[in-house]
Amino acid sequence: MIRNRGRILGPSALALAVAAGLAGPALAQTAPAAAPAAAQPQEPQVTVAAPAEDRAVVNRIVVRGNQRIDQTTVLSYLPIQPGDTIDAGVIDVAVRTLSRTGLFADVQLGLQANGDLIVEIAENPIINQVTFEGNKALTEQKLRDEVTIKPRGIYTRARVQEDVGKIIELYRLSGRISATVTPKLVQLEQNRIDVVFEIDEGPETGVSAITFLGNRAFSDSDLREVMVTKQSQWWRLFSSNDNYDPNRLDYDREQLRKFYTNRGYYDFRILSSVAELKPDSSAFGMTLTLDEGDRYHFGEVKVVTENDRLNGDFLQRLLPIRTGDLYESDRIESAVDTLTFAAGSAGYAFVEINPSYRANPETDTVDVTFNLKEGQRVYIDRINVVGNTQTLDSVIRRELMVGEGDAFNRSLVERSRNNLRALGFFKDVKIEETRGSAPDRSVVNVTVTEQPTGELSVGAGFSSVDSFVLNLGVTQRNFRGRGQNVVARAEWGSLRQQIDFRFTEPKFMGRDLRAGFDLFHTRYDLSEYSSYDYRSTGGGLRLSYPLNGYTLFSLRYFLKSDEVLIPSGYCSGTGSSALCDQAGSYINSSAGYTLMVDRRNDPVRPTRGWTASLRQDFAGIGGDVNYLKTEADASWYWGIRPNWTVSVQGSAGYVAGWNGDPIRINDRFFKGGNTFRGFETAGMGARDLTTTDALGGNFYAIGTVELTVPNYLPEEYGIKTSLFADFGTIGMLDDRYMVNSVTGQRNPNIVDDLALRAAAGVSIHWRSPMGPIRFDLSKVLAKEDYDKTETFRFSTSTQF
Repeated sequence: MIRNRGRILGPSALALAVAAGLAGPALAQTAPAAAPAAAQPQEPQVTVAAPAEDRAVVNRIVVRGNQRIDQTTVLSYLPIQPGDTIDAGVIDVAVRTLSRTGLFADVQLGLQANGDLIVEIAENPIINQVTFEGNKALTEQKLRDEVTIKPRGIYTRARVQEDVGKIIELYRLSGRISATVTPKLVQLEQNRIDVVFEIDEGPETGVSAITFLGNRAFSDSDLREVMVTKQSQWWRLFSSNDNYDPNRLDYDREQLRKFYTNRGYYDFRILSSVAELKPDSSAFGMTLTLDEGDRYHFGEVKVVTENDRLNGDFLQRLLPIRTGDLYESDRIESAVDTLTFAAGSAGYAFVEINPSYRANPETDTVDVTFNLKEGQRVYIDRINVVGNTQTLDSVIRRELMVGEGDAFNRSLVERSRNNLRALGFFKDVKIEETRGSAPDRSVVNVTVTEQPTGELSVGAGFSSVDSFVLNLGVTQRNFRGRGQNVVARAEWGSLRQQIDFRFTEPKFMGRDLRAGFDLFHTRYDLSEYSSYDYRSTGGGLRLSYPLNGYTLFSLRYFLKSDEVLIPSGYCSGTGSSALCDQAGSYINSSAGYTLMVDRRNDPVRPTRGWTASLRQDFAGIGGDVNYLKTEADASWYWGIRPNWTVSVQGSAGYVAGWNGDPIRINDRFFKGGNTFRGFETAGMGARDLTTTDALGGNFYAIGTVELTVPNYLPEEYGIKTSLFADFGTIGMLDDRYMVNSVTGQRNPNIVDDLALRAAAGVSIHWRSPMGPIRFDLSKVLAKEDYDKTETFRFSTSTQF
């Protein structure tokens, strides 16, 4: 064989040899070390032999060195045929082509004097098995699912190094940032190898502290709540969010930006985010330096359109933004959606809307201009839904705001993706557009990754009222893959025992209606407060309809059997006549509605906005009970400064019988305990002085003023403090319960005064490992002599 490394071979072969040496990716933590007596397969070693002349004709092609691979297969990859005239460039291409197949560890080409092209190859070894050593935090199956090399596959160094990177990334996401992986090869007979990944997992790297610098408007605790990354705490046993992950930190930066820009801080910036590893490599300390900037309001807001048939002034009046409003970035997106729908309604579904901004630091305002122009007309040819193994296609498609044949609208596509994510059924949702059957057609591919939607909850609690409480619940939020919600729950406490079953169809009759039914059995043991035991068994139907993004209208119908049990011998002695009249079982058939408006900036810990609701129930659609019950409440919130929030709440209710019926004790209002601090449960209102039984009232009105204040405790304790003042009244029993049925005179033993009650004190909210708990220390300021008061109470908190 003639081998010529001179003029013809020179630059091309040299470049090829360099390329072959750099074929492996730089992902390995250390260079692979051979196991004892193990040979290391190499990447293809390229050797090129060219004819002495610049060009020559190939007479025939001879393949040597192949064992498993058929000669025909080798020739099929070779871009040279007998009779071809070749030179160094052609040979270079042939060598590259064979090397890129990944089948060969060594490739040599040479042309003999008689015109025979000799192709000398050494095949890559076959992988016998893939094993992992040193893995404890991650199971072997999880690692096998991640790597791409498999037994009976062909070994290449590039694929092994790629798998090294994947394993390291897997450990990094599980909180082990210092994990290292060393691949080793064990040579076997018949050109086979074992691939061994030696893993040093290293310590689990948590987050010891998250510190903010430069924040004045919001506390460190408020900002930590925005972030997905959490500080490591002993109770976060089943969460990985307290492990350091650089990718998650990037997401947290974006969440902080949205948090600030939605609260007026237009020029908010994160100057730096530094994560420092402790000397023992056990945890990171994260420090984020912020530049909050000033608080901005909207300045001039206008709409500019290139289409004369779209009236800019009319579109501007539709915007949910007005000059002087607090700047919120989410309202820009809402405005774009509004303009998109308005243009679509006018027949222009292909508009492109690009908002532009001009900040005025002197006046702390931002001028916003919405620029509309007509885009390319593209229609949706087909919508493909993939990845859903449990959820039905119809459940996914009904959340899409575009359909096949509709105009493609990127804003509506993004809103469709948000709708699917809001269901909570999917871990990830991707919507991608590809070219359709024609230039003006597109195909929309919706790819979802499902996640578990069933929950089993077992809990226990303790409070000063209920003593020990046990609860068990089963929830399925995507029942039978139809998007239906099913809840079965049981609760057992000293005061209340309850079993209930709820079913909800979120898209009743294919419309934006939430419909469902409830079945329940409840028992209230009120013998400690009013000498009776109340039981209720029944069911109901519900229907809810959102009037807009913040207003919900609900209808309901309930049919239940109510039973009031009086202790044996109570009524034959000195028992209250107002209570003895209630004994027995009655059928209650009622229908009602609720109108609720929620304009708060946060549903859990609001610092701005208000919420209000109106509820009415009409009983007497058949059954034994006739009444009309009306309740209304409203709340207003205002954040004075960080950690200082004022809330004002008011509620009132009135129930009146009709057709001559009085109001039964189980349909009256009882206040105290959690609903009016400083008084026991049912501790205020009408009462029988002889038996001290609480009788409730047909009317109540209660107001609350509360101020959240800083307590200067470490924020990781999760403790919030507030000062409160509750004031109000309750009473107005039916006259028949106030009058002695024998003498016709007013019964002096039953008192019912619509007198003012008031209390003030301190509430402590603690986000404990067992759940949110509230402690109340109260001082009663106004009461009646027969009211029952309390100074201290602890119970489950309704909000934190």
